[in-house]
Amino acid sequence: MSNLITVEILNIGDELLLGIRTNSHLTYLGKQLSLLGLKIDHCQVVPDNADAIKTAFSIATKRADIVIATGGLGPTADDLTRESLAELLELKLIYNDTVFDSIKERFLKLGREVSEIHKKQCYQIEGSQLLKNDRGTAPGLFVKDTACEIFLLPGPTHELIPMFEEQIVPYLKDKVCAPEGQTYIQLRTCGIGESTVEEVVSPVVNQWGFVEIAFCVHLGIVDVRLSLADKSKNKDHLNQVADACRLALGDHFVGYGDISLAQVIFQKLRGKQKTLAVAESCTGGLLGNAFTDIPGASKVFQGGVICYANEVKISQVSVPEEIIDQHGAVSGECAIAMASGVAENLSSDYGLSITGFAGPEGGNKENPVGTIHIGFHSSFGIWAKSVRYLGGRMDVKARAVNAALDWMRRLLIRQEQTDIDGYSI
Repeated sequence: MSNLITVEILNIGDELLLGIRTNSHLTYLGKQLSLLGLKIDHCQVVPDNADAIKTAFSIATKRADIVIATGGLGPTADDLTRESLAELLELKLIYNDTVFDSIKERFLKLGREVSEIHKKQCYQIEGSQLLKNDRGTAPGLFVKDTACEIFLLPGPTHELIPMFEEQIVPYLKDKVCAPEGQTYIQLRTCGIGESTVEEVVSPVVNQWGFVEIAFCVHLGIVDVRLSLADKSKNKDHLNQVADACRLALGDHFVGYGDISLAQVIFQKLRGKQKTLAVAESCTGGLLGNAFTDIPGASKVFQGGVICYANEVKISQVSVPEEIIDQHGAVSGECAIAMASGVAENLSSDYGLSITGFAGPEGGNKENPVGTIHIGFHSSFGIWAKSVRYLGGRMDVKARAVNAALDWMRRLLIRQEQTDIDGYSI
């Protein structure tokens, strides 16, 4: 049973402890393991020091069935993971010619010369299994110790993720934990706070009695995680509870899993064969980026304009100069002009815009710091909406994007309902 298996993560690298890089590996691995019915029991963040790495492995291998280490497999002197583990397990490091051949082949395609320093990555721990790295030069390793199973993965995220999903996940499914059906369902909501979400879904969940509930809040989005407390129940029972919660949430329900607000809009517009363009000021490209993160976004997303300066609002998205003079660049009137202008200029069916004061400076009596105006242009109406957020500049910008996307999502839902029922928005 998967719930009897203990897992420990070792994240290795000075940059994590110095705050130079965020420990995104822990977040990613925690989520992926939970989908397999596993949870992380312990995590250690370890510097690039041989003694520290050996100590961390010594602790982890004594208390965990599975140890996953990230980082420290590269060619430089501070990459010490495989060497430290080999020393701890009293195993030899064996040079593998095939690894160097693959490195030379990769460098040849890139038109680069191979340095002798890369031979450091060609050593594998005696008795270990190589994990192929199609995105980089450092292969991973799978080591079976008497007490546990150890996976060594490289630090770069673009290398680690495909290696984990293509090589480690199948192993964990087939040989270790293979859960029967879903272990949890996540519902994504937006537009209401955590306490309100709980007020809506908790009575629904309590009616069933065999489901546990948890909440995760991030920048205007609240995720609801439903899992089976009664293991005699199956995924069909969990699906019934999730569907009841979805209905109770109404328009606040965004989707299941990690679907983004932009993906929901993309799917709706793709189904209608409609297009979207965006104009943004204070968010500096974050709104457009939300769509370009989606594969195939060009089928819907025409493009965007970052019109930060007033002159650019006038010249690039056709905001009338008198609107800025009379109402200011941070106003509902300007937001509407931006949305309509970018839709017309980029020949798009829909236009979405953001303008505001992200802080910490700026603002005025009518529009204090944190005030955001959103504009929306469509064939069924043109509107503006204002919101205000407290917090740091980055948080305000991110929340502004989510607010704009959520508002457009809701307007599209209302348009769909109008098409069905024939009543006016």
